[in-house]
Amino acid sequence: MGREESGSWVTIGTFARLCRLSAKALRRYDELGLLPPALVDPVNGYRYYAEEQVETARLVAWLRRIGMPLNRIKEVVALGDPGAAAASIRDYWAQVEAETAARRDLAAFLADHLSAREAVGTLGPVGTLGIRYAARSVRGAVRERNQDAAYAGARLLAVADGFGAGGAGASAAAIDALKPVALGAAGAAGLLNVLEDAAERAVRAVRDAVAGSGADGEPEGSGTTLTAMVWNGAQLGLVHIGDSRAHLLRDGGLFRITHDHSAVQSMIDDGSLTEAEASSHPQRALLLRALVGGDDGGSAVPTPDERLQAPDERLQAPDERLQAPDARLRTPDVRLQEVRPGDRYLLCSDGLSAVVGGVETARVLAGADGPGTAVRELIALAVAAGGPDDVSCVVADVVSL
Repeated sequence: MGREESGSWVTIGTFARLCRLSAKALRRYDELGLLPPALVDPVNGYRYYAEEQVETARLVAWLRRIGMPLNRIKEVVALGDPGAAAASIRDYWAQVEAETAARRDLAAFLADHLSAREAVGTLGPVGTLGIRYAARSVRGAVRERNQDAAYAGARLLAVADGFGAGGAGASAAAIDALKPVALGAAGAAGLLNVLEDAAERAVRAVRDAVAGSGADGEPEGSGTTLTAMVWNGAQLGLVHIGDSRAHLLRDGGLFRITHDHSAVQSMIDDGSLTEAEASSHPQRALLLRALVGGDDGGSAVPTPDERLQAPDERLQAPDERLQAPDARLRTPDVRLQEVRPGDRYLLCSDGLSAVVGGVETARVLAGADGPGTAVRELIALAVAAGGPDDVSCVVADVVSL
């Protein structure tokens, strides 16, 4: 077969020119099972490709150009269906944008602190700041027991929303794992290390809690979201995974400072869904990232979440919650949050955000005379709206001491 072309087959050199991939890359993709040739000559080992493979190869080249990892490209190519492949690409890019935004915020934060150090010779704050806080969690109208957990203390603010048979233990374990770590928070650089350590401890704690819970069903059917803030006396550090949320009320404006790791959020990010449409979308409770149990070392994996069932619907079985198409391992996002005296922070499970709108939330936060009042009024609004899901809130004020 020493010819340049044989029937509809072409040599690796010709194929490389057609698809704009190097021969070296094509050999690598063959080894990975991503783009195997149509034929390998048993005598000389030459690779021959079918002309109909050119479109797939060009897709691989384009996906590499946007930085998609090879294992993810292999999943996209294996889907076969163009619509499913397009949806997977949109999900990937939404995740890239969210992660880029988190890194951008961190870079800006560190740059600001280094500028302040150059000006005054210290990373410490001018004056002394403190936080005042309150937390509360109530069981939802369709829940047999409360699987949320909420905590507020001098160093840690946290909300976790458990799911599955072992969800209550998972949410409690995630928060308990952060408490000793938060005590070691000190300085901006030190706080970053604390956040990374806290995220790792939460991952392991949820794995161990679910494995030891004796819950019915598979361990990977249980897990939790986690949104937590660690206070070091000058800055707040954020640990976040799932669709619980953190908000900041500053100068009368309410800002969400977390990004949901959910299917509908990825569709909002790529422009295929509006915020208004998301509230009634059939996949509105599907999580793409969460802390779960199982044998993956406790890393977060995509987890469909049926926590927002209407009161007349039966809750889904835990083993139906691991059907998301993207099975990559995940860990929590971590970042630093710049603070100012007068800031008011809200951490909440989706039991609040799903039934109480942003306008009402902002009104309560702006008008409440303290964190305790704000927490009580927000939970009362969720309950009055039907409150099918468990509702947890933490409110904290940054104050000058």
